[in-house]
Amino acid sequence: MNTIWHYPNCSTCSKARKWLSARGIEAKAIDLVAEPPSAEQVADLWKRSGLPLRKLFNVSGVSYRAGGWKDRLEATTEEEQVAALSADGKLLRRPILDLGGRVLVGFSEAAWEEAVA
Repeated sequence: MNTIWHYPNCSTCSKARKWLSARGIEAKAIDLVAEPPSAEQVADLWKRSGLPLRKLFNVSGVSYRAGGWKDRLEATTEEEQVAALSADGKLLRRPILDLGGRVLVGFSEAAWEEAVA
């Protein structure tokens, strides 16, 4: 089953869920804030996304700014970054769509269209 990690109050996440629904694509919805992924899940999602780890950070979020991540991100290890992402769901860029073999981070209609084609 597909999974979408989202934040209910996020308009982009809402658009993404509507986009999936309009195409008849089922996905289990998990609230990133209420149920943040474990460190193991974050590491797995990151590796399957093919993106640099820094791309999983929600750079426009309050948690990113409050944590001073702009200045300290490069100085932290991957393990520390994964631990931080799993400890605070608001640090994660959203939505994250887990299609099993592929993971998409952030909502780009063109990228999602290509991934589900």
